[in-house]
Amino acid sequence: MKTKAELTSQYIIEVSAPIFNKNGYAATSLNDITKATGLTKGSIYGNFKNKEDLVYATFKYMVASLMKPLSIHLDKSNSPIEKLFLITDFYKNYYEFSKQLGGCPILNIGVYANNCNSELLNKVRDTIQRIQDKLCTIIENGIEEGEISSEINAMLYAKHIDTMIQGAIFMTYTMNDEFYMKDTMSLINQIINRELKI
Repeated sequence: MKTKAELTSQYIIEVSAPIFNKNGYAATSLNDITKATGLTKGSIYGNFKNKEDLVYATFKYMVASLMKPLSIHLDKSNSPIEKLFLITDFYKNYYEFSKQLGGCPILNIGVYANNCNSELLNKVRDTIQRIQDKLCTIIENGIEEGEISSEINAMLYAKHIDTMIQGAIFMTYTMNDEFYMKDTMSLINQIINRELKI
């Protein structure tokens, strides 16, 4: 059972995360956080060393908020090739899903951190690497199970697929048009069928 302090910290993170993600870390003041949470600055600093500490905690929370639903979606099948199709199935509806988070945390925070926060940028890069490693493992499992061609370079395709997904997220948000997301997922499905699937 969580302590009162742990529950307060979790509450601050959950309320702050979409605000930071939507408005940017530099543009979000501590006053914005106290107003949203209804807590005093003393309460915030009683749970986090400083704004940076809260920033890192909210990023971790945002990534978990993205990865957990994706993992649950992937559990719908044990087949590696079907898992690849489940990834595109998840992301074709990503626009509406990620709006609840204040936007795509990897895209928003990656752009912000690239310009002014090297430690946070490293956390974003680690997240991207974990996603690509997961994709690579799925493809490698598909090769081992005879569902995917042994001629395939698993990591290369993992990077290609992730790059297409991230590019589609950028275009969908920039143009406020789900076409980019849905069309790109359709293209990835074609690649899976044409180049990966045996």
